[in-house]
Order: sequence, then C-alpha cells, then structure tokens
Amino acid sequence: MSNSTLEGKKKTENGVKRLIFSVLAILFQVGFMLMVFKRLNAYAGAIDLFTRIFAIILVLKIYGRHQTSSMKMPWIILILAFPVMGVTLFLLVGLNGGTWKMRARYEKIDAKLLPLLPENKETQEKLQQQIPKAGNISSYLTSYAKYPVYQNTDMTYYDEAIKGLDAQLEDMKKAEKFIFMEYHAIEDEEAWQRIQAVLEERVKAGVEVRVFYDDMGSIWFVNMDFARKLEGIGIKCRVFNPLSPGFNMFLNNRDHRKITVIDGKVGYTGGYNLANEYFNITHPYGIWKDTGVRMEGDAVRSLTVAFLEMWNAASSIHPDEINMEQYLRPYPYQAEQKGYIQPYADSPLDGEQVGEEVYISMINKAEKYCWFITPYLIITDEMTHALSLAAKRGVDVRIITPGIPDKKLIYSVTRSFYNGLVINGVRIFEWTPGFCHAKMCVVDDCMATCGTINLDYRSLYHHFENGCFMVDCDVVMDIKHDMEKTMAESREVTDQYKEGRSATLRLGQLFLRLFAELL
Repeated sequence: MSNSTLEGKKKTENGVKRLIFSVLAILFQVGFMLMVFKRLNAYAGAIDLFTRIFAIILVLKIYGRHQTSSMKMPWIILILAFPVMGVTLFLLVGLNGGTWKMRARYEKIDAKLLPLLPENKETQEKLQQQIPKAGNISSYLTSYAKYPVYQNTDMTYYDEAIKGLDAQLEDMKKAEKFIFMEYHAIEDEEAWQRIQAVLEERVKAGVEVRVFYDDMGSIWFVNMDFARKLEGIGIKCRVFNPLSPGFNMFLNNRDHRKITVIDGKVGYTGGYNLANEYFNITHPYGIWKDTGVRMEGDAVRSLTVAFLEMWNAASSIHPDEINMEQYLRPYPYQAEQKGYIQPYADSPLDGEQVGEEVYISMINKAEKYCWFITPYLIITDEMTHALSLAAKRGVDVRIITPGIPDKKLIYSVTRSFYNGLVINGVRIFEWTPGFCHAKMCVVDDCMATCGTINLDYRSLYHHFENGCFMVDCDVVMDIKHDMEKTMAESREVTDQYKEGRSATLRLGQLFLRLFAELL
C-alpha cells in the first residue's frame, strides 16, 4: 500500500514513533547479546554443544505435545536446522498461551462469567432431534466452549460492512443503559468519527459506554492519545496487550474479536473492523468485501459475556467487575424468526481450538455442499484432509479467497495450498473486484457461521476470536445467496492450480510455510 493513500499517511504518522522506539530497543538487545557471545568466544564449542543438546530436548518436548502435526513439524525443522534462531523464536512465539499469570487471570474471570449463561438444555435437545448433524456441533460448543444455543432471537445478515455500520449507528442512538464495543482495529477517521459522535451523545444522556481495542491491530491507525481522548469525553476505554519494546511473551496472542452490544438486547459481530477501508470509504486493495450479522433477543447474552471476559481479564491493572449480572439481565422479547443461534468465543489459552473444530465438524457433516469465504488460507493437515475427503465423497466444496491481496507474502502462502486441495476436487475462486475479508462457512442450506475466524494459523491457534453458529434460520440462506453472488464475480482458478508448480516456486512456498505461525 502506497503512503500516498490516506491510510498510508495515517499509519506512518501514528506508528512511526512507537516503531522506532521498539526497533531501537530490539537492536540494543541484539547488540548486547552479540557482545556477550563475543566475550564468550573461547567457550564457543561448549556453548554450541549445549545449544544442540537443549534443542534436541526441546524438539522431543514439542513432539510429545498434544497438538496437530502441522503445528509441531515446522518448529521441529526450524530448531534442528537453525538451533539458536529456532529456539529463540519458539520461546518468544511458539509457547502460545501467554504467561501463567495471564492464563490464571482468564480462568478466574471465566469461572465467574460463564456460569451466568443459561444452560438451555431443552433447546439443545430439540436441535439434536430436529437436525442431528447440526445438533452435534452445537453440543460441542456447549460442552467445550461453554456457550449455549438459543432460540427466541431474530437475525439480520449484512452482505456489505457499511450496511452493518449504518444499522449499528441507528441501534446505538436508541441505547438506554450501555454500549459495549470490542474491535481488533479502530481508525480515528470518518467511519469511527460517525460512531464517536453517537457515543458522545449517548454518554451525555447517561448511557455507559465502553470501548476495547487491540493495540497491535490498531497500531497503524491510532496512538495511545486516542484512548486518553475517549476517556476525556466520558467513554471508558481499555487497550488489549499494549505493544512494548523488547521481548513480550504474550505478543503473539491478539484480540481479533469484533463485538458490539447495546443494552444486552441487540448485538453485532462479523468480519469488519472500524476503519475506513472496511466500509469502502477508501480503496487500498480494490473493493473491500466484508460481512456481519445483527442479533436481537436471547442470544445477545453470549456476546455480552464474551465482551466482559476480555474487558475484565485483559489487564491486572484494573479491578475485576463487581456486579457483572447487571449487564446480563433477561429482557422480555418475542422473536419473529425461528431457528437456532449460538454465538461463541475462542481463546488461545485453554488448549481447545474451537474455531478450527467447528469448521472441521461442518466439513465432516456436509452431505451436499460446503462453501467457505476467507481472506487467508493457511491451514493444518487435518483441515486439508477434511476438505479433500469431503470433496472425494461427492460434496461440493468451494473456497473463495481474495483477487487482490492485502499482504503479498501471505497471499503466496495461501496459493501454496491450492494444489493440494484442487487435485482432490476442491474448487477455488478468487474474488476479482478486490479483497474479501469475510469469514464464513455455509453447509447444506441448514447451517452457517459468520464471525472473525480466518482459515489461518493466527485465527485458529493464536488469537482471541468469536463467531456465530446459525442453524435452520433465514440468514443461512442469505449467506448462501451472497456466496453465489460473490462466486459469480470471481475467477475460478481450480484448473489452473491442478498443474504442478515449478520446483523453485514450490521450494520457496514450502520454506514460507515454516513461518506460517508467524504470518
């Protein structure tokens, strides 16, 4: 992206100071380590032997982890080939789970929050009887993610992010008690300023407003003055895991969720952040394709819990919420639509890959078709096998990816997965108008997901994410029809990637896959 664009100028302006400070600190750390190694040059042989022994022990430890082979093998190869670099990267990134203190904090807040959700056993049993294959997935979410399935909820699907934003603004104007907003990225430009104007007016009316965003996700868009500005106008603001120079053991885990909750009655989630490009105010990568859903009714309760989890557990600086029940009181509501709605959250700290398990389960349960749309395609062997096996047994498996990438390096890795899929019958489409950032799956006209979870390692293993599982409701067909429209605007590259790649290209892409967890 050129710095001549509005985003480029803003990103340079807001990020340069922190980046320079971070780079200088890291260079100082590297220089210090080099000086130490130079002074220990006489002991180079012993140090090399120690490093290799430690690397072998670490490799055995990694091999014995309860983890997919796709997550273990790249680390094993890196550590054995480049012991010092591999061990360092693994200690900084591969441990993936933050510090013990952070993990304990999330466990503490979840122990308070999750029991406040209803069990809804009758709804679960009803879904199991009506649509067993969807009921099994719902049961998994209830048992392992701890988020129940609901009825009595009306859903609206937005095939463009700007439609979702316009609806959000109208709902926020009606807020009487509270507005909660949690987003990976916020840009202090036109789109956000429309939102802020409404939030300021609601604050003056006595509404409690909280805004929570990820520091790394927003680093190019805002600086820390943004949080202070919001606090100054009465909007409570917290920043997830602020970027600090040096080695941050929790840096690899970011908050990628996108949630808005209004009075506990109305909720929004989907793929879009609160920056201009998501709403096609600016066009750094052609047309931007993003989607979202609005829910009104009982299911909003789970979105409220997901927000409160991050708000309270993200920082030990702030005291825990004393009375969280006040935001979870049931409201009388009579839904017009039927169907089952199950919002859920995914955390990298609990060892359960909820997002990936839901996707693989939907693939395995598909009988007629299974369609995905994702901005990135960097998947494990297990998911590759599930997609391929579904296609082999006659399921129409399709994946839509961008026609114009936002990150060319990651785009190259994404395309490296095409051949292994298409030779087994999976069809690949690239959306030619621009960059598709939506994250959705639809299966057999009966179930679909919409949320923040990409088909890549970061979303599936490292980030805090959220999604919504929907069964036997109108939005399922809305999503299907939108995917049909999107595919009609795409170029199918299935046949193109059935051909073998050049040895040089294949080798380069395989090398990049070693660093897939870092991309």
